[in-house]
Amino acid sequence: SIEIFNHQITVLLGPSGAGKSTLLRALNLLVKPSAGNVKVKGMGTLTNVRDIRSHRRQTGMIFQQHQLIGRLTALENVLMGRFGHYPIWRSIFALSKLERSWALECLDRVSLQHKALSRCDALSGGQQQRVGIARAIAQRPNLILADEPVASLDPAASLKILSMLRSICKQDHIPAVISLHQLEYARQIADRIIGLKNGEILFDGTPEDLTENVMGQIYGEIKSIDHQAVS
Repeated sequence: SIEIFNHQITVLLGPSGAGKSTLLRALNLLVKPSAGNVKVKGMGTLTNVRDIRSHRRQTGMIFQQHQLIGRLTALENVLMGRFGHYPIWRSIFALSKLERSWALECLDRVSLQHKALSRCDALSGGQQQRVGIARAIAQRPNLILADEPVASLDPAASLKILSMLRSICKQDHIPAVISLHQLEYARQIADRIIGLKNGEILFDGTPEDLTENVMGQIYGEIKSIDHQAVS
């Protein structure tokens, strides 16, 4: 079992197939746990539909493939982060000027306000992921979950995205759980690392406590770790 603490950046680290994405999605009940349960402070164990929906409204999700609608603008995609807070009939119509102003502020925090009216399919991969981050923080979340958010980006863009996400979470005091397979990125952004292999937790501690011996257990061979770190 694991507990996610306030204001902490937690990285789920491990090779492909380790169970990182499954665990991450289980925290939002997008995947139903085969055993055990999910408890949320102030709500207790999540069992009924109302509590699950409330938890999801308060949880920002950032996806590997961005999950944006390409034909819509960056601003429109960010506004979708607010839809869960309103009834369906309200979402069909334009949201208020206050909501649009908030969405623009979220885009500004990821340095993309100048792209607010650009279609998302005209943006680069890094820019699209920054829109994804803006959409997540537009929810005013109590928790952010990021599933391999830089897997399809080059190293320079990857580190920029992760550093930006960490900075926003620290400024807003939002805990984040981020799944990664790149060891060096995990070391640079994490307060806490949870090492996974074959669905089991092999390590739970600080980046400083992650020894070569533990890394060997997680990845199998040290040489594979070196490959993961630079991939």
